[in-house]
Amino acid sequence: MVQSRRPAIVTDFARYLRTETVGGMVLLGATAIALIWANSPFSGSYTGLRDLHVGPASLHLDLSVGDWAKDGLLAVFFFVAGLELKRELVVGELSKFKAAILPVIAAVGGMVVPALVAVGVAWGQPGVERAWAIPVATDIAFALGVLAITASGLPSSLRVFLLSLAVVDDLGAILLIAILFTSKFDLLAALGALALMALYAYLQHKRVRTAWLYVPIAVATWALVHAAGVHATIAGVALGLLTRVRKDPREKHSPAVRLEHRLQPYSAGFAVPVFALFAAGVPVGGDALGRLFTDRIALGVMAGLVFGKVVGIVGSAALAVWLKAAVWPSGAGPRDVLAVGMLGGVGFTVSLLIADLALDGAAAEQAKAAVLLASLTASLFAAVLLVRRSRVHQADNEAP
Repeated sequence: MVQSRRPAIVTDFARYLRTETVGGMVLLGATAIALIWANSPFSGSYTGLRDLHVGPASLHLDLSVGDWAKDGLLAVFFFVAGLELKRELVVGELSKFKAAILPVIAAVGGMVVPALVAVGVAWGQPGVERAWAIPVATDIAFALGVLAITASGLPSSLRVFLLSLAVVDDLGAILLIAILFTSKFDLLAALGALALMALYAYLQHKRVRTAWLYVPIAVATWALVHAAGVHATIAGVALGLLTRVRKDPREKHSPAVRLEHRLQPYSAGFAVPVFALFAAGVPVGGDALGRLFTDRIALGVMAGLVFGKVVGIVGSAALAVWLKAAVWPSGAGPRDVLAVGMLGGVGFTVSLLIADLALDGAAAEQAKAAVLLASLTASLFAAVLLVRRSRVHQADNEAP
């Protein structure tokens, strides 16, 4: 009897972790633990664990625990995001060009405007030549979690719009990481990674299903991308986009759907929270918070996320619709996109990652604190707007 119940318990727990609300709550809990731990009398144990190095140096994998979370676990997160984006592009709501192009245009606007705002505020400060990239990203997990909690009455097309926007600008952020923060580039390792990606795509095309092939290929691809000097999360995105999303007649689900179903609990319940645990531990005392409002790079990050993101997203989307290059999400209008666009300012995961890469020491800690404060502010503003828009849609649906 015990053996028959355990799989059901595990299945129920995994199903629980797949919900966006729970994923956002777990991420928020990990962030709270990091902040409390890093600002407690036991902060030395926090930094000691985060900076502890493990892994084989001969394979260029002698990394700190924090780097393993940043380079390794986030690759799982981006693999799942790549799977969902590929599915929406091929068989979902984004398979039509005018529906697909709107979040892409909005994402580009939501990257360019925050970067310009950050540069404008922090111009002339040491490190701004790299720090301008910090506010370009949107955190998928947090943003979708806030949307799930506050916007039950909004059209489902807005969730797809937000997901697509977040994935596209996170992909853009990852490309910026590859360009701006690649200090060395190993061509042979990069070619090896490309060869393994081609093998992965070929096996998908030939309908090979065994995990004994795919898991070693995925791990080796990740290791080669890391050895090439490019941020290893790119491996996750690339493999996700190479996964087959159309099911064959005899298949119940496509490989992309099966993998997304299996990996989502690990991504939401472990990978992203552990990254947050080691990335979000920054000083938040009175002195530290006071310095945020005198540090122009921190001010640029906050202005970029809270102000630049929503202006860039909504402005570029409205321009695309006005030019008839795109259409609003099904059942939604500009006010709904404004509410969702505010969630673009929830930078968190990738913004923390870029802050770690762009700056060092106290400057990085200040920038990460700015990301946390801006993400909290944007999520609160967005929640208010989303609740109001949700009530409007519910009233319209109930009207005779």
